[in-house]
Amino acid sequence: MWIRLTTLALIATTQATMAQEVTPLATPGWLSDSVTRPHANVATSVTRPAITVMPLGAIQLDAVGLLSRSMTGLPPGLWGGSDAATLADLMRAQSYDGLPAVLAFTETLALAELDPPAGAPAEGSDLFLARIDLLLARGALDQAQALIERAGPTQDSIFRRWFDVSLLTDQATRACAAMRANPDIAPTFPARIFCLARSGDWSAAALSLDTGAALGYLSADEADLIARFLDPELFEGEPPLPPDRNLTPLTYQMRAALGERPSAAGLPLAFAHADLADVAGWRAQLDAAERLTRSGAITPSQWLEIYTARVPSASGGVWDRVAALQAFDAAILAGEPSEIARLLPAAWAAMDQAGLEVAFALIYAERLARQPFTDEAAALTRQIGLLSPFYEIMAQAAVPQSADERLTFAIARGLPPDLPNGADLMTRAVVAAFTDPDIPTRYQWLIDQGNLGEALLRAALVLNTPRPDADDLTDALRLYRSVGLEDVARRAALQLLLLRS
Repeated sequence: MWIRLTTLALIATTQATMAQEVTPLATPGWLSDSVTRPHANVATSVTRPAITVMPLGAIQLDAVGLLSRSMTGLPPGLWGGSDAATLADLMRAQSYDGLPAVLAFTETLALAELDPPAGAPAEGSDLFLARIDLLLARGALDQAQALIERAGPTQDSIFRRWFDVSLLTDQATRACAAMRANPDIAPTFPARIFCLARSGDWSAAALSLDTGAALGYLSADEADLIARFLDPELFEGEPPLPPDRNLTPLTYQMRAALGERPSAAGLPLAFAHADLADVAGWRAQLDAAERLTRSGAITPSQWLEIYTARVPSASGGVWDRVAALQAFDAAILAGEPSEIARLLPAAWAAMDQAGLEVAFALIYAERLARQPFTDEAAALTRQIGLLSPFYEIMAQAAVPQSADERLTFAIARGLPPDLPNGADLMTRAVVAAFTDPDIPTRYQWLIDQGNLGEALLRAALVLNTPRPDADDLTDALRLYRSVGLEDVARRAALQLLLLRS
């Protein structure tokens, strides 16, 4: 009886702790004020509806996804009866950086086709928007755009995000055409003026500027920017606009049209896509590609294409990384083992500096494994292989040469590893996760209620915490293993051990 009461007390304490630990991010503060609903807060009836009716063929937003159940392997009832608002908070609280394995898995959750939470309203909850916001926070604009278009950007909050994604991916004309064609979308004055100008109706745009300014719908700063956007010749010789601390995709586009294109380096990740264009210059493209690759927003092949597009004409920082990678890539293409072995350490050091080790492994691990290396190059090849999708094959084919390798090879194969002498807390926490296959007590109550998805999101927060508590880390990895997400657990564990600075 004492044990049972102690367990119940522990579960209650864990529930209270989990309820306090989530710090959700708000709706992205950089979204353009592009859509207005002036009468949305006015009641049209005092009668309280008794039943929510969903028309035949209507879309349940919370069920919309890009990845089918056969692709993800996730159970359709993953969300169970979890509170939709809690799930939305957990989605928005997910990090935009961290372990690539966990970033990839939480993106899968955001894109997956799943049944809505049991208590969610038929027309959808904030969960769909939170899934979009997770993608936007990581700069995954293509994925966000595809998910929105699968659902249909008809609601104003969804259209607002789609409009901004379109601006940031150089599809402003399409966005404005959609705004004009949708009678349910009421644009704000800045968005209306921008789209009128894009369509060539400059007189209507100028009239709207005067009207909006006279009625107080435009601030002085907005009116100044729009006036310059509509007729930049009137402002020749005047100093450029001061920096905008509240830059939005709409104001970014207007400033870019004026030749005052802001640097995306210090802006949210979503703006980095604008720097992938040739007009931004190669240095800006390189910085954007590194940021977006680390967040998982673009593929390693896209990053490599930008890294190898030109020959660096300077040195230091990113230029040294580009030079090291290009030299190594040329050696790989030439197929000369001795040259590859000579250049591999410098290339790997450059990737470590940029936090691009996993992207490098995804591209080169398989080709490196075929090389007849010895000594340092062979050890690096084994490490790179463990960070690739072929980690288990590497661990089965190679012979570990140290206690650390015996540890990582065992984890790669899903076997209970031996704890090395003098292991630190992180290593002890990872080893503990691979010696106990049971569901951790702190997550058991969520699993018992069928709320597996909520448990997984909470564990993902732990795994992407910069310095997690050792017991929390062990339980998070154990959870993924105990519910069959072995690949996520192994890759996250290997990244924890191999990517430590």
